[in-house]
Amino acid sequence: MDELVGELARKAGIDAPVAEKTVGIMLDFLRSEGPPETVQALLYRIPGAEAAIAAAREGAGLSRLMGGGLMAVGTRLMGLGLAITDIQKIARELFAFGRGRIGADRMGVIIAGTPGLGQFA
Repeated sequence: MDELVGELARKAGIDAPVAEKTVGIMLDFLRSEGPPETVQALLYRIPGAEAAIAAAREGAGLSRLMGGGLMAVGTRLMGLGLAITDIQKIARELFAFGRGRIGADRMGVIIAGTPGLGQFA
């Protein structure tokens, strides 16, 4: 997880704590909305993914009660101070990281099988 968080923080120009929260929120979204088997394969390949997801859920508060989906994730990420362009850049980096972990084909299954993600790929 440290490798992913550090890479995202550097490439997106954000602080490491924000990058860590962002990763947790995004992985939580993938787990909730994406193809379960393929997402789980990705999560197994990212040490610390489960802890990041748990931390993201703890800090969700009311936003978790208001529904899910891509719009809710965007709202949570913007609440961290991220702009849409930052979110797009981070998503692309997360997908590239995922391709390195589970391969382009399996990452493609996640992107195609998760509502709204195609616009970020």
